[in-house]
Formats: sequence, C-alpha cells, structure tokens
Amino acid sequence: MIQFSQDPAGGALVDNPWDMLMALGVSFFCSLILAYIYRQSHRGLSYSVSFVHAMIIMAVTVTVIMMIIGSNIARAFSLVGALSIIRFRTAIKDPRDVAFLFMTMAVGMACGTGYWWIGVGFTLFAIPMVLFLHKLQIGAMPTSEMLFKAQVPEGSDHTKMFAEVFYKFTSENSLLSIETIQGGTRLELVYSILAKPGVKEGELLEELRKAAGGGKVALIVGQQNVNV
Repeated sequence: MIQFSQDPAGGALVDNPWDMLMALGVSFFCSLILAYIYRQSHRGLSYSVSFVHAMIIMAVTVTVIMMIIGSNIARAFSLVGALSIIRFRTAIKDPRDVAFLFMTMAVGMACGTGYWWIGVGFTLFAIPMVLFLHKLQIGAMPTSEMLFKAQVPEGSDHTKMFAEVFYKFTSENSLLSIETIQGGTRLELVYSILAKPGVKEGELLEELRKAAGGGKVALIVGQQNVNV
C-alpha cells in the first residue's frame, strides 16, 4: 500500500513523489480500462469521445483532490467551496454514463487515499459485471419491438388506417404521439409495435406504406437504445 505521512494540520501527505506517481499511474490505468469497457459495451447514438476522455481525466483529478484533502476537514470544506463556482451545463442523456463517471470517481478516491488495491480490485470486478450486463442484455425488451413513424394527411382517420396491418402483422401496438407538421397539413404518428414471430421488417414496412397511402413511413428497430 502507498504510504502516507500525517501533516500537523491533520491531513495526509504523500510520503514521496514516487508514491504520488504510483497513485496517479494506477488511477490512470484503471480508468483507462473502464473507458475501454465503456466503449466496447456502449449502445445507441450518444457515444462521445470527449466523455471517454472526461472519465479518465476525472479519475486522475479525483486522485489528486483526495491527496490534497487527506483527513483535514477544513481543507475539504474549503475545496468544496472553491469547486462550487464550476457549473456543468452539459446534459447527460444516458444514466449509464453517470454510472461510469461514479466508477471512475471511486477509483480516483481509492488511489488518492492510498487504497490503490481497492481501485484495482473494483476495476477487475467491474469488467465482468459490465460485460455480463452488456452481453446478456439484462433488462432489454424483445428485439421484435419497434417504433413506427408515419406521415399522413390532416383529417385522415388514423385509428382505422393501419388497423388491418396491425392485426395481421403485430401482436401489440399503441399510439405514442401525434403532432401536426408542414404547417398543419399533415400529421406525424408514432406507434410502438410488437411484431409477430417470423414477420420480416421489409414486408411489414411495405404494408404500412401502402396503408399510409404512399406517405413517408419509417420503422425504428432497437428503439430502447435511441432517443426519439
């Protein structure tokens, strides 16, 4: 374990520069592994290289912050006050991204307080945990569930327009949203549909296009990983 010496004010100081570099190196290496696992297991359209870099930088920065704070309560409060002037305005769309940020922060805290072996152990445990959730798709909905978007003329009876196709090709369907577009001349409908076993997307899309009178239609598969 990295050795720390106590200063007169009650904080913890790194015993020598090599211990500091050791803590920073372990923090960087563990966060690099977590960033790689995040990239490999990411799904959807919200992937950002900047976010991956932020994960790594945050882990190393938290390590330094923990070294500075040590066990000095006054120093901790003063640091919180200094950091409170920072405002984060970037919205994080995926709750999973927040979880990875907390993971890298935990690694940084462990390394910064001298318990680098906890950071390494947590990283080694997190790798199979994340891959397990990713590979087995824990909590995922059936892949046959899709979003159907269609544009139809204003005044059309949309409740009956697709009824026959839905009855023939789907086991479940529900209207999620309806809004006017193109100056109120057309309606855009969004349905959640669950296709029957063996139904092909191309065939279903063609039947829906005919029912819409040749209007614009779209099927979105894997909608649980995208924002609509």
